[in-house]
Amino acid sequence: MLKKLDGFILGLIGMIILAKIYPEIGKSDQWYGLDTLSSLGISLIFFFYGLKLSPKEMMKGVTNYRLHLVIQLSTFLLFPLIIILFKPLIQSEEGKLLWMAMFFMAALPSTVSSSVVMVVLAKGNTPGAIFNASISGLLGIIITPLWMSLFLQNSNFAIDFSDTFTSLLAKILAPVILGLMLNKYWGTFAKKHSKKLSLFDKSIILCIVYNSFSNSFSSGIFSTISIAHLLTVALSIFAIFAIIYVSIKKTCALLEFNREDEITAVFCGSKKSLVHGSVMAKVLFTNSASLGIFLLPTMVYHAMQLIIISFIAQKKGKEIVG
Repeated sequence: MLKKLDGFILGLIGMIILAKIYPEIGKSDQWYGLDTLSSLGISLIFFFYGLKLSPKEMMKGVTNYRLHLVIQLSTFLLFPLIIILFKPLIQSEEGKLLWMAMFFMAALPSTVSSSVVMVVLAKGNTPGAIFNASISGLLGIIITPLWMSLFLQNSNFAIDFSDTFTSLLAKILAPVILGLMLNKYWGTFAKKHSKKLSLFDKSIILCIVYNSFSNSFSSGIFSTISIAHLLTVALSIFAIFAIIYVSIKKTCALLEFNREDEITAVFCGSKKSLVHGSVMAKVLFTNSASLGIFLLPTMVYHAMQLIIISFIAQKKGKEIVG
């Protein structure tokens, strides 16, 4: 498991390095340009996402409302509120840009596949994980842009949110709905080839990451960000993860969750989706030279959460075996 995760993380790092050395790869206005290919890839990612969502499997965990509330409130309320608390401390333009990138990460939904895999590995509440991971991804299509609209309208980013929501509906929501409608016909096929579809997802993400960072490097945006600020972001991300993880565990203890529900709440409620982050950043910040910076905290958090949660999941799983 960790070897596969590390491979993707290394791929992300490789794309950043490649973007720095060769920023002009795939720059074209033709259909084969990276912008066009990644836009098509985004729609396909969410079509396959909807195709793999089994309504029957999701409904198995629907009645555990306390678990759902803890996970969704942690994902979409606790995360953003923690970042908002630090906004008054940010004064410089450089700091404001990095804060916005951190807030974008905080507003994202939880992961789907890795959350479920980790819960299974730790022997937690699998139906609850499937339901919450799936619902989180669907809610994020609406909630993440709404959170961002509160701050982007008063920032230096000129974004037309009517066009943004139209783009989100066309590129993300419509493919998801189409996939859900076709689940009963092609859902089994999608599950059978889930590894290949996951490889496709990761390939598109790598393209988006390369394209985003190549634009940022070409415009010189990273030259305005100091190493000290980047290190502060990395340390802040670790601190946020720790706060969220401990907060959810204490909430679960207060609500007297059983072991399975606690594992599911902690694993699903403390994660953020790089898939949603990559595609939403491309939609929300189209043609922005800062796109690479907006993706950076999400990529760092993604790598950290996979490594830490994988370790914890394996340890939890062995407790039952013992």
